[in-house]
This record gives sequence, structure tokens and C-alpha cells, in this order.
Amino acid sequence: SLTGSPVTLKILQNWVPRVSHYFDKEHYTYVGHQIVIQESIEHFGAVVWPGALALSQYLESNQEQFNLKDKKVLEIGAGTGLLSIVACILGAHVTATDLPEVLENLSYNISRNTQNLNMHKPEVRKLVWGEGLNEDFPVSTYHYDFLLATDVVYHHGDLEPLLATMVYFCKPGTVLLWANKFRFSTDYEFLEKVCNIFNTTILAEFPESNVKLLKATVREN
Repeated sequence: SLTGSPVTLKILQNWVPRVSHYFDKEHYTYVGHQIVIQESIEHFGAVVWPGALALSQYLESNQEQFNLKDKKVLEIGAGTGLLSIVACILGAHVTATDLPEVLENLSYNISRNTQNLNMHKPEVRKLVWGEGLNEDFPVSTYHYDFLLATDVVYHHGDLEPLLATMVYFCKPGTVLLWANKFRFSTDYEFLEKVCNIFNTTILAEFPESNVKLLKATVREN
């Protein structure tokens, strides 16, 4: 079940238009830093979706509530890496993960936007939802303070492995922050499953873009 009453927000125009020879580069400003993102039209995961903008904006505006400094943060389905870069700027130990075919562009964006900053060096790793979790991220070694996910739920057949991945990484003390554009009945069905498993709160809604931002934590026995 959902708790709390969400705030209603608008995704601010943090995108900065530039005259550029590269149609595939987008410029954003978060936490006082200009971030340049290279997109790829070849992969779903290599485009900046509204959920990433919403959660980046929320983390920037709510640093007291969600203090990422020196925290261990895992992003699943990191895509272009925008959110991981923002988390990195906010002081987190970031591990950005996605499918193998997305990693080259993801690594490029994260590297170019964090290389000259005095912060924890982010890590980019392959993670296929529901596959090899215990081999690649054994529970004895890996524990994350925050699990970040944006626009990971859409028309695809991997919703059960995605849910299993969320459950795997959400240990007692872990906060899942999930922002998603809600369009289809399958999106709401997935939300219902999340609510059945976790203590879930809607933190914010962005009505213009149909994005909801949720916080979920493990139920204490």
C-alpha cells in the first residue's frame, strides 16, 4: 500500500540549448555543474528519459532528506548515465549498471563528466536484470544505501526479472528511489507488485510528464 501525500512538481528546463555540430549531445545543469550527455538513437537505454530528469532534479533539491555524500549508490538501467553523474556530483560512491550494448556510451558519458571533479570515482558495470546477481554482486560483499531506477518499466518482457533485481538489492537499510513515466496498465500492475513487497511512498508527481517518483524500503518483520 502507498503512504504519504506526494508533492506535485514540474520538471524544470535544466536542459541548455546549444548550437552544436553534434545533434546527439544534450547539455544539462545540475548542482552547479554543466553535464554533457551523448545520446544514441540505436538503443532505448541511450536516450535521456523524463524519469531521469525528475529524479536528478529531486535529489538536487532534497539533499538534506536524501544525503548521498559518501553513500553507496547503485543505479540499475543507467542508460546515458545522467542520474549516476548527478549522484556522483552529490558525493556518492556510484555504480552505474546496464546491458552490455549500452555500456560503451554510458562509460563515455560518466567518464567525460566526472574525470576532472574531486569526487569518488564512479564504476560502470554490466547488469542484466535477474541474471547472475549472486555471482556478480554477492550479498556478502555488496550492500547499497540507495538503489536508483528511472523509466525502467515500459513495454518489455523483463518485468519479473526487474522486480527480482529490485528485491535482491533492497536489503534492510537500502532506499529504492524509482521514477517512472506511467503510460500503460502494465506500469500500474508493476507498481502494485512493488507496493505488495515494499513499504512504498509516492514522494512526488510530475503531471505534465506523467512521472511518479516513489521511495520503497524493505518491510521490517
